[in-house]
Amino acid sequence: MQPYNKNLKQRSCDLRNNMTDAEQLLWQRIRRKQILGLQFYRQKPILNFIVDFYCPKANLIIECDGGQHYTEEGLEADRARDQALGQLGLNVLRFDNRQVLTEIDVVIEFIFQTAQSRIPLNPPL
Repeated sequence: MQPYNKNLKQRSCDLRNNMTDAEQLLWQRIRRKQILGLQFYRQKPILNFIVDFYCPKANLIIECDGGQHYTEEGLEADRARDQALGQLGLNVLRFDNRQVLTEIDVVIEFIFQTAQSRIPLNPPL
């Protein structure tokens, strides 16, 4: 289990109950082990962050980014966040909300390819 700030549990629950349209659409396509039989979790606290989607087996995080992520402050915060998560061996994929809403098949294919490259070929029994 990845380390997390217990104070984020309520906030993550609130975010699960109030997902953006892009998050809802992506969730419909990755939930219930639809990609390579991998389990994804939504609005998962890791360190002092809440990531949009997390797949522990592939050490993969998926973020749906709205406009606030493309400001100077947002880009810097995301860079620092991605670096901290990367130090845990996690790979962060970022997609613009518009891309998720208009090119969902392309997004899913990219997630599939990335996840496939990150799971062990011969997992231990």
